[in-house]
Amino acid sequence: MAIEGPLRELGIHDVFQLLDLSRKTGRLVVTSELRDNEGTVFFERGRVVAATIRSNPHRMGDVLLRSGKVSEGDIARARVAQSELGDRRRLGEILLEMGAITPKELERQVRAQIEADVFELLSWREGFFRFEEGLAGEHELGRVNISTESLLMEGARRIDEWSRIADRVPSLAAVPQLAPVQGEEAPQLDLLPFEWEVLARIDGEHDLRFIASQVDRSDFDVAKVVYGLVSTGVVELTMPVTHARVSGPRSSQRTVAPPAPMPSVEPPTNEQVDDLERGFLAVQRGDFDSAVKAWAQFLQTHPNKDWSQRVRGGLEAAARLRALLEARYGD
Repeated sequence: MAIEGPLRELGIHDVFQLLDLSRKTGRLVVTSELRDNEGTVFFERGRVVAATIRSNPHRMGDVLLRSGKVSEGDIARARVAQSELGDRRRLGEILLEMGAITPKELERQVRAQIEADVFELLSWREGFFRFEEGLAGEHELGRVNISTESLLMEGARRIDEWSRIADRVPSLAAVPQLAPVQGEEAPQLDLLPFEWEVLARIDGEHDLRFIASQVDRSDFDVAKVVYGLVSTGVVELTMPVTHARVSGPRSSQRTVAPPAPMPSVEPPTNEQVDDLERGFLAVQRGDFDSAVKAWAQFLQTHPNKDWSQRVRGGLEAAARLRALLEARYGD
C-alpha cells in the first residue's frame, strides 16, 4: 500500500518521522515541479540506507577521484569490469575488491553522499511524495544504514544555521570575489585545507553553487566557509544583475549585495513582459508569491535557457525564506 500526498499537507520531516516510527522498508520518491527536481530515499526498517537526488549527479567514482582516494587508472579498470566483463556490482564495491579503497573510506564516502542528498530534501517545503513498501534490490542498497532521527536532527540544525548565515550569504546565486585589501597588510588567514580549496576557487565569475560542484562539497558546507570569509572581510558577495539588464545585452557589471531598496513598480500585464521579467518585477514589489509563480511558469516553458539555473537558485532562496517565516510565525 502506497503512502502519498503533497508536502504542504504533510511536511517532509513528518514523512521521515512516520517511516522511522513505523519501521517501514521501501522507497520514498519526492518530486518538485517548482524546483524541477526529484529525490529518492530507500528505507530499511525505518533507517535510511540509500539516497539519490537529480540535482546532485556526481557518481561515486568521480567523488573518490576528486578527493584523491583513488587514481584514474583504478576508475578505468573498475569501469571496464562493469561494461566489458558484465560486473553488475557498484563501482565502489569493485574498487574495494581491487584494494584501491578501504572499507572504512568507502563507507564514509557513501554516508556523506546519502547525507548530502537527504539534507537537500529536508529543505523542501513544496512538492509531492510517494512511499511504496517493499524490499529494494541489492544493487540499490548502500553499505550503511543511518538513523533517521539523527538525520532529522542534523537537518533541523542546518536549517537554523542557514537562517543565521542568510544575512551575509543571501543566495547560492551570489558570486564571491576577493575584497580589496584595507590598509598596508592583508589579513592573516588560518584556514583548513577544504576552506583553502574554496578560497582558491573564488574568481569573481562563478557563483556558490558552481564552486560547491567543483570542490564536491554540499552547498551548505561551501556557504558556511564563504560566510566566514565574508565576516572577516576577505571576500565580498555580488548578486547577478536582474531587472536592469534582463532584456539588454550581457554585462559583467554586478550590483553589490545587499542591494539598495527597490523603487515602487506597478504590476505589469501579460502583454508587456514575459514570465522571467514578471518574476523580477514582483520581487521588486516584495510580492514573493507572484514571483515564485511567474518563475515556475518560466522554468516549465524554458527549462534550459541561459537564466534557468539562476532562476532555480532564486526559487530555492524563496523556499528557504518561506521556511524561516513559517518557523518563526507558524502557518
